[in-house]
Amino acid sequence: MEKIKNENAAGAADPAFAAAEKLIRTHSLSVPEYAALIEGRTPDITERLKKEAVKLRKEIYGNAIFIRGLIEVSNICRNDCLYCGIRRSNRNCDRYRLTRDEILSCAEEGYGLGFRTFVMQGGEDPFFSDDVLCGIVSEFKKRHPDCAVTLSMGERSRESYERLHAAGADRYLLRHETADPVHYGKLHPKEMSFENRMNCLRQLREIGYQVGCGMMVGSPYQTVMNLAKDLKFIEEFRPDMCGIGPFIPHKDTPFKDEPAGTAELTCFLLSVIRLIHPRVLLPSTTALGTIDPFGRENGILSGANVVMPNLSPVSVRKKYELYNNKIYSDAESAQRVARLKERMEAIGYEIVTDRGDIRRAPLS
Repeated sequence: MEKIKNENAAGAADPAFAAAEKLIRTHSLSVPEYAALIEGRTPDITERLKKEAVKLRKEIYGNAIFIRGLIEVSNICRNDCLYCGIRRSNRNCDRYRLTRDEILSCAEEGYGLGFRTFVMQGGEDPFFSDDVLCGIVSEFKKRHPDCAVTLSMGERSRESYERLHAAGADRYLLRHETADPVHYGKLHPKEMSFENRMNCLRQLREIGYQVGCGMMVGSPYQTVMNLAKDLKFIEEFRPDMCGIGPFIPHKDTPFKDEPAGTAELTCFLLSVIRLIHPRVLLPSTTALGTIDPFGRENGILSGANVVMPNLSPVSVRKKYELYNNKIYSDAESAQRVARLKERMEAIGYEIVTDRGDIRRAPLS
């Protein structure tokens, strides 16, 4: 008995242990506490948070893993973000843009496979004006009113977001990348601003979208305090979705020689985010699967509950290369979904093909 008391006392004196236990109880920490938790994490703390995160997720979502049909509509981008393989300065990028009919065809194929949420993602391509994008969204919703449409098309004006929402867009993903303005400035060109990124997220929430944010783990110049601020931002903003993945350098960017982030820290943060916001829709990302062959599974086992198979035409999948060695497959979509189903079932989870909305009812 005395030994157990001594161990508990020692654990309670450890800032990371104390922060982990507080997070489990309250779902909230201060920025310094988040920093202490990250910096002082141990295998035991990681396992404790992982276990509690999975328990919470199962209370809300059971063993369901939601799938989103990802359609990468264009790798043309007006921006020059220093980390991104499709940045406008990359002259080695083989550019493409899907037509309206190609996008709708991808969605039709996905619908036949059971998808009920589709994510249209692309660089900030000026071709996709409000008129063009609204026309695609409204036509898709006309054909498939039972489906959710998620857009991930970067920073736009409030009027643009309003028009797209009125056309039928349900959700919008806009990763904040970092909640620290100084760090933001080190990752982006001068013409992009932290204030505008945050303002876009606020506007999307005000308009009525289900909103997703997120960040890279291990990005250049990132500190433990940066990550702690990210976690506090997620706690306070309470996004409907949160996409995080390890930073992976791209050979044709200024950060080509920077080290990649780690799967270990990414999975740890997935558990933390699940505990911060138990109902959040939390993807196990392609980047995590790229850096670790078992990464997607580990993400699910750490608290994630969303995966996004690629429905883009086989001919363009390799061209949407945000970072080195991005995983893609020449297999047809049906084969990829079947394989994903097998992989999730192997770790005790079930692919669900409904809209997969965030569950807002009180916990039992």
